[in-house]
Amino acid sequence: MELGKSVIEGFNFMCNVQFWRMAVLWTFSIIFSYLKLFCESFFSQKSKCYRRFSPKDSIFTTNSVSRPVCIITGATSGLGAAAAYALSKEGFYIVLVGRSSELLSKAISDIKNRNSDACLKSFEVDLSSFKSIIEFKHSLEKWLWDSSMHPSIQLLVNNAGILATSPRSTSEGFDQMMATNYIGAFCLTKVLLPLLEHSPVPSRVVNVTSFTHWNVCCMQANKETVSGKCFMKSKPYPYAHIYEYSKLCMLLFSYELHRQVALVDKSRHLSVLAVDPGAVKTNIMREIPWCFSWMAFKVLKLLGVLQSPENGVCSILDAALAPPEVSGVYFFGGNGRSMNSSLLSYDTRLAKDLWATSCNLFEEMGNE
Repeated sequence: MELGKSVIEGFNFMCNVQFWRMAVLWTFSIIFSYLKLFCESFFSQKSKCYRRFSPKDSIFTTNSVSRPVCIITGATSGLGAAAAYALSKEGFYIVLVGRSSELLSKAISDIKNRNSDACLKSFEVDLSSFKSIIEFKHSLEKWLWDSSMHPSIQLLVNNAGILATSPRSTSEGFDQMMATNYIGAFCLTKVLLPLLEHSPVPSRVVNVTSFTHWNVCCMQANKETVSGKCFMKSKPYPYAHIYEYSKLCMLLFSYELHRQVALVDKSRHLSVLAVDPGAVKTNIMREIPWCFSWMAFKVLKLLGVLQSPENGVCSILDAALAPPEVSGVYFFGGNGRSMNSSLLSYDTRLAKDLWATSCNLFEEMGNE
């Protein structure tokens, strides 16, 4: 009975155009990304490599900040957990942010077992909820004060993301995938911006995006699209499209925040970077029927592009540890490499519209 039900669910899933969008276009996107990186590296001057700077270097520490604070969202598994461990080894005080207190405790235990010198703190936060984000900000400020630490943070890694195959709405009425993947990151960055700007040493925002953004050829940055409400009305639910849109939004947001900061901070004290870790074997596909996710990982492995979280995190580390003056750059491919993202991601008019719409949503939620 259960087997028959699984077969029917699998068949229905396979008949959905969103499945084929993922299977075909996403595969082409990751291959295209590596080909583009290769071409830019060998046939043009567009690709640049940046060496890493450790927080142990004097430029990252002062008498008031002996151990820089790094906040990582989605830190309970996959890339987030891998980044938390790797950056703890670099000397950061890691603040793990996740939705499950149980998984946060497990993540901290795992890191401590591998790095006994790690300084760790966790907060349970639902990034799809504006109320939860505001509560986290207050809890973080209180913790910094109670710990007699400098009231600032030095690194924010917006890594949290989901791939939901069915529509779900947040308490604010937004699509949960758009809320988690983009709106939550925007709101979290906005509320933590004063702490980043108050840092006595260079600070940075790293936004994790995806090669799937290449599949978005046009986009409107109105309230219905950014909140995801227009997608929730669609039948069937366009989950592949929404994921792509959310990752393009992260890129547009990264470049616009970079421009906004540059207008008021000529010294580039605060930098903003985007990073694409590539195809990584994590549990983000947990809502995909297991036979299809297993097949996807097999194909990506045969193509030589599938990475473990421990390897995939390299691009995130490249961005997090890049020289302080580097900003507005898209990291991809590891080894400190960067390249250009899609043409649409550099559309300044679209980025400004997205910024304005996101700020309006932020203010609306703050007034509720």
